[in-house]
Amino acid sequence: MNIASVGIIGAGTMGNGIAQACVVAGLQVIMVDISDAAVAKGIASVADSLDRLVKKDKISLADKEAAMVRITGSTRYDDLKSAQLVIEAATENFELKVKILKQVDALVAPEVIVATNTSSISITQLAAVTSRPDRFIGMHFFNPVPMMALVEIIRGLQTSDATHQAVQAMAQALGKTPITVKNAPGFVVNRILVPMINEAFFVLAEGLATAQDIDAGMKLGCNQPIGPLALADMVGLDVCLAVMEVYLSEYGDSKYRPCPLLKEMVAAGRLGRKTGQGVYSY
Repeated sequence: MNIASVGIIGAGTMGNGIAQACVVAGLQVIMVDISDAAVAKGIASVADSLDRLVKKDKISLADKEAAMVRITGSTRYDDLKSAQLVIEAATENFELKVKILKQVDALVAPEVIVATNTSSISITQLAAVTSRPDRFIGMHFFNPVPMMALVEIIRGLQTSDATHQAVQAMAQALGKTPITVKNAPGFVVNRILVPMINEAFFVLAEGLATAQDIDAGMKLGCNQPIGPLALADMVGLDVCLAVMEVYLSEYGDSKYRPCPLLKEMVAAGRLGRKTGQGVYSY
């Protein structure tokens, strides 16, 4: 199956990033969100990102204009009917994702593949709420999507070989490097990454070092391009907390307990870059 049209649910950071990767690769995109304002903001983000690439001579102005023609915004799920693949990229919340996936499943044709961009929720469990569990798969992009080469492709217990092959080929067509992962909380990358971020919050809370020195230590000592606390601000502290809570619930192991400082910062609304204040101020 050659995927040429993609529906994306969610026009936020991940949704518009996936949309950008798709339209630059020549795919048609319909991006859906709950309000006209959210859709307009998502499309504007794609345009701004492409403008930056034009200024850096990464793409031509003609390439940018051609890419923007391929993206359409909507607040109507009915408009997803033209897509061969629908990617759900909503907030990391199980109940919300189930609600969205049931709506999509009832609307699109039986042969359409449905994917979720979840970073921690069970693919097998989400697949089970649809009528097409064999055509359901995890397609976990990394932020910022246009820059990050990796896509984790997560097979649920029910995912067919044909679905896996089609999505793997589509990821490669986007210029990404896919890795195939079995279904488990956190999959591979976040299973390792988010507990490291959580541990950095414990180190910060215990006063062992400043945030700046913790990040400098991990950058210079472990060759990481960005420190764990700065990365948490980029990802969103609420997202980091939600992922740790999933791990604690699913594995039942106290090593996954969220740091109290992380929980307090989320309670205070200090979520990182998206709110202008996290570990650092923006």
